[in-house]
Amino acid sequence: MKPTVSIIIPFYNCTFIAQAINSALKQTYHNIEIIVVDDGSTREVERIQPFRNRIIYIRKVNGGTATALNEGIRRAKGEYISWLSSDDYFLPGKIEMQLHFMMNHRAKASFHNYDFVNEANEVVLPFNGRRFHNAWEVNRSFLNQNPVNGCSVMLHREVFSKVGYFSANLKFTQDYEMWYRLLLNGFQLFYLDEVLLKYRTHGQSGTSQNPAQIKREIFFVRHHYNRRMRHYLHQHGAYLKAITF
Repeated sequence: MKPTVSIIIPFYNCTFIAQAINSALKQTYHNIEIIVVDDGSTREVERIQPFRNRIIYIRKVNGGTATALNEGIRRAKGEYISWLSSDDYFLPGKIEMQLHFMMNHRAKASFHNYDFVNEANEVVLPFNGRRFHNAWEVNRSFLNQNPVNGCSVMLHREVFSKVGYFSANLKFTQDYEMWYRLLLNGFQLFYLDEVLLKYRTHGQSGTSQNPAQIKREIFFVRHHYNRRMRHYLHQHGAYLKAITF
């Protein structure tokens, strides 16, 4: 039996939600469940209605992306978890290709590259993410940046039982902080050198509207974890360099 993959889509007042859901439904890998977590939306909810018989729809009080993700993870039945923001979309082979890659590498966590697109789905920056050759490069990059697009990540559910869920105290960098915890607990983020995600840039996104708060959160996360990460790199450098992609 092929493992089930749960695709979790946090949703809050987003005009692009139908495209996100459609991209999940059109996956070439069919053993999936799609969970849309409505984080207390006040508009655009009608865009979900045509899909209600093919998705799991959860509505909750507004609490931010981390709380929506956590609710979806708790309700998910899949062995693997994938996150899709409501303003982004997957390419059709995303789940099949990434799951195959993970099973071949016996990986519990992985991510891949992505294109930046605009509101009209036009590619603004192709292959926008940083590219990696080994686990050392991935781990070391965290000292200065978040190299991982959250919607490119697939995680085995075992990860959450070991490191916990996304931090609800962080409104915009809950993913950055989670990847630090994952790495420092001995899991590796395997990099798949393929574009399988279209990541949308637009004026209404949380990233565009809250640069000052994002900057503060990044400072907090790095201040909290970078000393431990440097120690981890020093202790495990040879081992990490041997884990190639």
